[in-house]
Amino acid sequence: MKKFDLSLYLVLDPDLCRTHSMVETTMAAIAGGATIVQLRDKKVGTDGLIRIARELMHAMKGTGVPLIVNDDIDAAIAIGADGLHVGQDDVPSSAARERLGRDKIIGLSIEDEAVARKVDPNVVDYVGIGPVFATPTKPDHKPAIGFDGLSQLIKIVGLPSVAIGGLKRDHVEPVLKSGANGLAVVSAICGQPDPESAAARISAALKATRAKDMNPI
Repeated sequence: MKKFDLSLYLVLDPDLCRTHSMVETTMAAIAGGATIVQLRDKKVGTDGLIRIARELMHAMKGTGVPLIVNDDIDAAIAIGADGLHVGQDDVPSSAARERLGRDKIIGLSIEDEAVARKVDPNVVDYVGIGPVFATPTKPDHKPAIGFDGLSQLIKIVGLPSVAIGGLKRDHVEPVLKSGANGLAVVSAICGQPDPESAAARISAALKATRAKDMNPI
């Protein structure tokens, strides 16, 4: 049975992970409360991605935190990753499911209503919705949708969802109020002087917001 927690979804960026390597950043973020990690590196090719992913898998062993590979299904299969995240211009999610099997996690990027209405819940396990805000870590993204757009797409797609796009600790409350299960962050952890503390602050905000929602005044 697939188990994953989208609360604090770390997307690794190799350009930001220069002071702290991707492995160092990942382990610090997990110590701070990151619940799922995605390896995204469009520059190194499949062989380079496999090398980095193997280092991550070794370091993350025993943490219980899933490692998701972005886009590269061959790399995901080669290292036995926990799952794959695909965008609209990547391998179709149905083809990814066929190759990966039923036990792996598949995430799909959702950017507009038309795409949201076509998602097959028998294929896709969760969706990444955004960008909520414009972000320099992905300059080719579609127009920002804001929190209203996020809420609308979550209602349409009806699957576990993680918000993405320029999000930081201050955005935790509106993200959760939009109905998302969590938020995906890049620069809010990657490239920070202390990735563990950065993750811990976001994790604490998530817990505080959920506690407040459960115990309204």
